[in-house]
Amino acid sequence: MATTKAHNPPRGECSQCWFHAHASREAHVELGPREDCPACVDHMVHGHPDHLIAR
Repeated sequence: MATTKAHNPPRGECSQCWFHAHASREAHVELGPREDCPACVDHMVHGHPDHLIAR
């Protein structure tokens, strides 16, 4: 189970990216070895949607 830190991003951070960074194993459990996470790649390419930024 992910830690409390993974579920509580600081102000101004993307909640999805924060969770994927701090609960990486839980967030990426379905991925194979050396396989990129589609959600992470989408954020790297297109940026972070406003509704995911912690306020």
